[in-house]
This record gives sequence, structure tokens and C-alpha cells, in this order.
Amino acid sequence: MPLPRMFAVLPFLLASALVIAGSAGCNSNDPDQRARDERTRDEVAKATERAKPELQEAGRKLGEAAHDAADQARAAAQGVQEGWNNLQHPLVDLNSASETELLDLPGINRPAARRIIAGRPYRDKHDLLDKNILSGPGYQRIRDQVTAK
Repeated sequence: MPLPRMFAVLPFLLASALVIAGSAGCNSNDPDQRARDERTRDEVAKATERAKPELQEAGRKLGEAAHDAADQARAAAQGVQEGWNNLQHPLVDLNSASETELLDLPGINRPAARRIIAGRPYRDKHDLLDKNILSGPGYQRIRDQVTAK
């Protein structure tokens, strides 16, 4: 049964439950009232029994849809991460970069940028370590973003 049709059954069930609840509050010993109460209980029980498989199927489909949505969200997050990591910035040339360009590198402050400029020329980016321009951890932060041309 389509989801909209299933939800059409719910008001009937709720209305029936209210009728039962309202009639349960009456302590009438009237045999006609008891017969009506019994019929109402039977009708609601049958309606619930008929709706139960459809509600269970709808619950299963909602669970599958939630699982699919979670898979799609995970895939999208991985795509964002890969796109972010693959974003290629042009390498900064240690021999020609301005102080401002060097300051854009992670962990490079103004004194470090000035030491890099003062230590030129570089044959290789590893010269930053060989000439004691940067510490090992400082070099590790920028090594993939610099070159020496």
C-alpha cells in the first residue's frame, strides 16, 4: 500500500481508539452500551490487524531509505575530503617568493619568512634544514608546498 494511503488509515485508528477510551470511562451497566463497546473494540482490533503489515512495510522502507541516505552522505563527505586534499596550489618558489607569499605558508611567521629570503639562493628545498633556516617540524609543515627553482 502506498504511504499516503497507509496514513489515511491512521486517523480511523486514532478515532476508534478515542471512541474506546471515551466509552471505557463510562461505567454503565447498560447491555446495549456493552455491546456497542465490544463492537467498537472488535472493529478497531480488525482495522489494526489489517493496517499492521502495511505499517511494518512502511517502517522497513523508511529504514532502507535512511540507510541509503546515510551511505550517500558518507560518499559526499568523502568526495569533499578528496576534493579538498586534491586541491593543487602552485608551489611556492623559495628563491623568488615574496615575503607575503611565504607568510601564506603554514607555520611561517614574519621572522621565518625573512630568514628564508636572507638564505637565498637554494639549490633544493631541503636547504632550509641544511642552512638551519627552519626546524624539522617547521620544514615538515611546508615541504609539500615549496620548491627551489
